[in-house]
Amino acid sequence: MSFTHLDAGRRPTMVDVGAKSAVRRTAVAETRVRFPAAVADALRGSGWSSPKGPVFDTAIVAGVMGAKRTHELIPFCHPLGIENCQIAIDLEGDTALVRCSVSVHHKTGVEMEALTGASIAALTIYDMCKALSHEIVIGETRLVSKTGGKNDYTAAPAEPEDAP
Repeated sequence: MSFTHLDAGRRPTMVDVGAKSAVRRTAVAETRVRFPAAVADALRGSGWSSPKGPVFDTAIVAGVMGAKRTHELIPFCHPLGIENCQIAIDLEGDTALVRCSVSVHHKTGVEMEALTGASIAALTIYDMCKALSHEIVIGETRLVSKTGGKNDYTAAPAEPEDAP
């Protein structure tokens, strides 16, 4: 096993994708945001609005923006013309499950874009709700699946998280 972002001299480098074929590539990532029970109750009662505005709607927009700008944040990511990015946020008890799905027809994958989109959406939820509590926890962020590259991947089902 070797690291793809190191050259022969073990210096950091961008992967050369020039010889690869452009194919449809997809990736799905998710992040969990755990709310204290009182915060989740307050948000449910307000229709998921905080003093800053609509929490989940704002997080969806921010997550898409983050996915599109991943190459500006992660040094060796290639700039990609993302063809589709969808953010879904579902409440499971007092935990918001943020899921980001990204697709493109390109020579390189979109795992980092999906992970960034899910992460930025989760950070936005925290920012929108921090006036209610600083005990909100951004939990596990993980790649759920990817297709179209050298190897497809599907993660094992997530383990249930313990209550905070």
